[in-house]
Amino acid sequence: MPTTPPATPATAPEDPYAAVRTRKYAVLLLMAAVVGGPVSAVAFGFLALVSELQSLTYTELPKALGFEATPSWWPVPLLGVAGLLVGLVVRRLPGGGGHRPAEGLVSTGPPPAADLPGIVLAALVSLGVGAVLGPEAPLIALGGGLALVLGVAAAFAGAGIRRLSLALQDRVARRTVVGTAVMGLVVGALALVYAETSGKDGSEVLYSGEHELGHLLSASAGYSVGALVLLIVCKSLAYCASLSCFRGGPVFPAMFVGAVGGVALSHLPGLPLTAGFAMGVGAMCVAMLRLPMTSVLLATLLLGKEGFTVMPLAIVAVVVAYVITVRLTPAPAEPDGARTGAP
Repeated sequence: MPTTPPATPATAPEDPYAAVRTRKYAVLLLMAAVVGGPVSAVAFGFLALVSELQSLTYTELPKALGFEATPSWWPVPLLGVAGLLVGLVVRRLPGGGGHRPAEGLVSTGPPPAADLPGIVLAALVSLGVGAVLGPEAPLIALGGGLALVLGVAAAFAGAGIRRLSLALQDRVARRTVVGTAVMGLVVGALALVYAETSGKDGSEVLYSGEHELGHLLSASAGYSVGALVLLIVCKSLAYCASLSCFRGGPVFPAMFVGAVGGVALSHLPGLPLTAGFAMGVGAMCVAMLRLPMTSVLLATLLLGKEGFTVMPLAIVAVVVAYVITVRLTPAPAEPDGARTGAP
């Protein structure tokens, strides 16, 4: 009689995130952080210096010369002198003052060290006196660096929220009725603390936050950094308590917490409000959902047309948050049969 072939041992599916958890990947992330930090600091300083030069040349200098207000003819000689200085830099210093903006943002690799003084000087003079150009390169560097920062922060915040809510869930499960009532009191108390401390409406700590996103964006100027940080803490803790026992979806509260974090960071010079908002929403969304494409779309579509202009920064924040979240997530345990090879 024909014999039945032995059953093939069941094998566990491969972990798709195994490469992200390797030591080499961690070293790569560390190198990116080490490089991104100084680059962002330099870009931040450049933008601050440009802003000071603009104030000096168009406000302080006319006052020092005895004018009560800046004369309408003031830009004519000022830009003439600026053009002379930039022309001398382009002709005399190495590097020709950097790339020609009429040719677009064409990347030719990092410039030699000898070219840097001329590049910086030409850009400072051009932007500081009112030439019709923008500081795209330093803004990209600054925004990219902060998107590293936001992505990492969101990943750790998401991991903390998830672990705390699961720990609370286990405790509530032991005495469901009493535990759920206690968590309800905690949520209410957090709303009270926020309202009494910040002077804002305690409802900002409650609910999913989807209806408050628009108000947060439009009324961001009325929030101090301290109030925003307090809102992040109270909303996150209330989020953990709600996740542990109440019923509903986990997405919009995470987006709101991320949005508040992005608005807080936008108080730094050089980071537009819409960019901070999009980066925060996307980073926290992917930290909780682990769906990068969905997170980018949610972060940018919420802003309408403005969302497309900040999409590159949102992508950076989402990717960084996604990678860090995967690394913080324990590897799935292999079934006993897969480890021993038993059928």
